[in-house]
Amino acid sequence: MKYANQKKLLVAVDCIIFGYDGEDLKLLIIKRPIEPIRDQWSLMGGFVEENEDLNGAAKRILLSLTGLHDVYLEQLHAYGDPKRDSVERTISIAYFALIDIKKYSKQLNNLYHAEWFKLKEVPKLIFDHNQMVTAALDKIRYQAALHPILFELLPKKFTIPQLQALYEQVYDSPIDNRNFIRKITSSGMLIKQNEKDKSNSRRGAFYFKLDKLKHRSQFQSFLNFIPK
Repeated sequence: MKYANQKKLLVAVDCIIFGYDGEDLKLLIIKRPIEPIRDQWSLMGGFVEENEDLNGAAKRILLSLTGLHDVYLEQLHAYGDPKRDSVERTISIAYFALIDIKKYSKQLNNLYHAEWFKLKEVPKLIFDHNQMVTAALDKIRYQAALHPILFELLPKKFTIPQLQALYEQVYDSPIDNRNFIRKITSSGMLIKQNEKDKSNSRRGAFYFKLDKLKHRSQFQSFLNFIPK
């Protein structure tokens, strides 16, 4: 049985992958492998198969194109402009992912020429993909003011300067250094380690880990850092 007088539509998934390498917040994009506009910069995407749900499609596409799995993945928005794809009417469901670049740097699939770009250096993308990236950043900024999702971009142990730089780049706004250190260390959210990162100075900076038992109860005090 079929619905009468209804045309079929294609459904795609596009993945907006943000990564942090300890210094810069970046976006992972690929050279589009198919026509139209083959070899132009694009988000990672693909069509939803007949027997899979949207989340399953997003995870499959991430794995097949990049080798990435078990990453933070959240559905963002549906894009359905009738003219967004010049070949066929295609509705795209956008997802965003947050990863620690160093953790996954060796898993990227070279077949699709995947490349990391600093956010301010991202080239023009195909279709409405730049619009998707902007919407994803807005959603992440909103989410980060309510939940500690940005810790998904960090390794298990990180320094205070790395954490501060991450928040500054996400919100594209400077944060007072002394106030940040005082507030974050007094929040009880972080567990200080004995090790130091000495890659940037002889004195070095202590590593910290997120206290997962305390981060929910203490996160409200952390919101004072978020630029308004």
